[in-house]
Amino acid sequence: MNKQALQDKAALIRQHIIREVYHAGSGHPGGSLSATDIMTVLYFHEMNIDGNDPSNPNRDRFVLSKGHASPVLYACLAEAGFFPKEDLVTFRKLGSCLQGHPSMLKLCGVEMSTGSLGQGFSASVGMALAGRLDGRDSRIYVMLGDGELQEGITWEASMAAAHYGLDNLCAIVDHNGLQIDGKNDDVMRVMPIAEKFRAFGWNVIELDGHDLDAIAAGFRKAGKHKGAPTVLVAETHKGKGVSFMEDQAGWHGKAPDREQAEQAMAELGGIL
Repeated sequence: MNKQALQDKAALIRQHIIREVYHAGSGHPGGSLSATDIMTVLYFHEMNIDGNDPSNPNRDRFVLSKGHASPVLYACLAEAGFFPKEDLVTFRKLGSCLQGHPSMLKLCGVEMSTGSLGQGFSASVGMALAGRLDGRDSRIYVMLGDGELQEGITWEASMAAAHYGLDNLCAIVDHNGLQIDGKNDDVMRVMPIAEKFRAFGWNVIELDGHDLDAIAAGFRKAGKHKGAPTVLVAETHKGKGVSFMEDQAGWHGKAPDREQAEQAMAELGGIL
């Protein structure tokens, strides 16, 4: 996709996120919207995936370690042809495959069941090791929230990935500075993120997580780097694209009411 097509796709994915959370009456819009531009580049420009051949052993794999941001993952999977887009409104409904947190047992395209923070990151390290042992050229991508870095398991995984030189692994930190209880700095300081990953032996790329060109360039550089895993530390805004949600911790895990959802959709160029 060219840049304009990616911009249009990102806007559509943000519309899907609002619809999902509104119809469910619950969910996590803030961190889904902050991750949208990164996820758009991943699914429609970077990764080798095919919704018509989801089990191809040579496919790239993506793990949403911050599993509460499932609305953006489901929107991307639907747009990529893994399931009908009409099913998005069943998000969090009883019997739906679209669980509040992604389940690999429920939905094709979900590579790892996530929700317990840090565990998806650890699983991605195992996938990267397995890919190397199998001699595959496929890549593993994993997205973490910055609040997720408060979990000790993330640093155990970081240490292992660097120790084994997993250059087929690319992590993305969605650094929006906010979590459910407020500012990261007030809950448990995670800064300096880039310096910590460098100390653990990672190749670090810092970028604007809403600049599509910068994101695409970051993934290109990550793919060329050999001998160590790469992390993209992406500066983002919680609730990006919806004026009253942007940079507001209160929208981490809250659904909009009808009036708010209609306003959000209008700002995103759609209708509810």
